[in-house]
Amino acid sequence: MVNNKNINSESINELMEAAKQVRKNAYAPYSCFLVGAALRGSDGQIYTGCNVENVSYGLSICAERVAVFKAVSAGVTSFQALVLVTDQEELVSPCGACRQVLAEFSLEMPVFMVNFQEKIVQTTVEKLLPASFVFRKSREEKFNEERF
Repeated sequence: MVNNKNINSESINELMEAAKQVRKNAYAPYSCFLVGAALRGSDGQIYTGCNVENVSYGLSICAERVAVFKAVSAGVTSFQALVLVTDQEELVSPCGACRQVLAEFSLEMPVFMVNFQEKIVQTTVEKLLPASFVFRKSREEKFNEERF
């Protein structure tokens, strides 16, 4: 679910700064590709994540999923926006796995991709993953009812 009524340039700048700061914590000794992500929850809080690599590369995790999982761990599953920051000249978009995880929560959520020169491109999860795998709403409602 998306709730982006409070997304404005000030909010995007705040997310961008948070993503830049957390990017410094990225653990990427193999690729040296540092990524930071900042996700604004519907609760107004910012959930950040950085990529963490492993010598067994399949065990690595991207910054976007770290941010989402931190938010979900805090009980937040509705988001306003995601900002993704890298130190690359070219803009970098979320990988396929991250796109699918983001689609689980909101196809309409705005995603802002930012490079080291602070060039910003805005898109949505749906535009990044137009044919995402999603369950019907009725199944989601049933899941939520069964949880409680």
